[in-house]
Amino acid sequence: MDKREWVSHFIESRADEFIELQNRIWDFAEIRFKEVKSASLLMKMLEANGFILEKPVDYLETAFRATYGSGKPQIGLLAEFDALSGLSQCADTINQEKISTTDNGHGCGHQILGSAVIAAAIALKSYMETHELSGKIVVLGCPGEEGGSGKTFMAREGVFDELDVALTWHPMTHNAVFGSETLANCQAYFKFKGVSAHAAATPHLGRSALDAVELMNVGTNFLREHMPPEARVHYAITDTGGRSPNVVQAESEVLYLIRSPKIAEVNALYERVCDIAKGAALMTGTQVEITFDKACSNYMPNDTLGQIIAEQMQVPKFGDEDYKRAERIRGTFKTEEIENDIVMAEGIMGETTSEFKKAYRQKVLADVALPYSARQKRLYGSTDVGDVSWIVPTAQFYIASAAIGTSMHTWQMVSQGRTSTAHAGLMAAAETLALTVIELLEHPAYIERAQEEHREKLSGNPYICPIPSGVYPKMP
Repeated sequence: MDKREWVSHFIESRADEFIELQNRIWDFAEIRFKEVKSASLLMKMLEANGFILEKPVDYLETAFRATYGSGKPQIGLLAEFDALSGLSQCADTINQEKISTTDNGHGCGHQILGSAVIAAAIALKSYMETHELSGKIVVLGCPGEEGGSGKTFMAREGVFDELDVALTWHPMTHNAVFGSETLANCQAYFKFKGVSAHAAATPHLGRSALDAVELMNVGTNFLREHMPPEARVHYAITDTGGRSPNVVQAESEVLYLIRSPKIAEVNALYERVCDIAKGAALMTGTQVEITFDKACSNYMPNDTLGQIIAEQMQVPKFGDEDYKRAERIRGTFKTEEIENDIVMAEGIMGETTSEFKKAYRQKVLADVALPYSARQKRLYGSTDVGDVSWIVPTAQFYIASAAIGTSMHTWQMVSQGRTSTAHAGLMAAAETLALTVIELLEHPAYIERAQEEHREKLSGNPYICPIPSGVYPKMP
């Protein structure tokens, strides 16, 4: 049998194990840097299948490195497994219904992401042994992608330096190569300290930290007119200072996330936001304490690797129940949500025939692969895979694991994450990843070409980690 048949047969023969793996991680729903049970489960499966395990970063408890083979090339597979807070949701339902035992949920599909990487790695080990292929598979467990930039901390510690290429994927509503550039970002806490007082009897004695937060937010909103058009600034008030309106709030805190196409632009905006915070403190007679939390670089797709993935792309094998489920869940979407997802798909397609696009609009599940384009529209989100892409040639892809129109970070995504729809995505992703690695192992010239492209894109600008030394992950 050829390699496609071999990989498909191997992964399908162990489907029950891999599906159970992703279901249990969905159940755990552990958030950034607290993925203790999830990471342990993934490591146990790798170790049971002959991988050598180690902990690459002392202060990241849930990061891991698992290897098989030796020598060159070293191909890194990036696994994520963290959930999101506030997205608790029962599985396989069209009603928004929280699980009583947790506040968290896998609204970005990382339970499928990490499980498919492990499935691909196990298949690769068996294939390499059977076909006497040399090289080294390096599975990197990467915690805290959601709001934590775990890979950026790992990059700072040199975890990716010895790799020749890195590959990963992401659950989505489409099957396509992820060829979009993303935004770099940074995140920081602004904690204001004032003086409490009786808001009615002695208001003149108080200095409101909450006033300072509100003034900072107003000032930043005025800044939006004077930012690069691609830039984004978001904030969340994490501490309002109390629940009593007749007490002047002595402490208050706001968390800011700042994005722009390049990290230098992010840093410039960050300095301006810091100045606004200092101005708000001055206006209110309070003090501000600024704590840099994390950052990540923009993602640089590698066209050479992207083309290889496109050639190896496998699509999910959905069943009748999956199509019925997709029809049901789409009844909970707004028209603009479905249209936004279709427009995103069209942006991925690039120069594609209008006939294909028209036919694609009729689908409820993506059971075909989108044509590959190296000229995709910018994705106005961020990923810490970006930092890996600055260090080593990196590529990633999407596999449909939910109905078309499903938005990431929603209860609908969580609901579909423990169903046969997600399981079909898991299998297709594992096969695509394994086939891509085999192609690279069998044709080392592709790796050399990808590395040459990487050097050209860097243009002599070496990677500089956007997280300063001395900054460590803040646990939620």
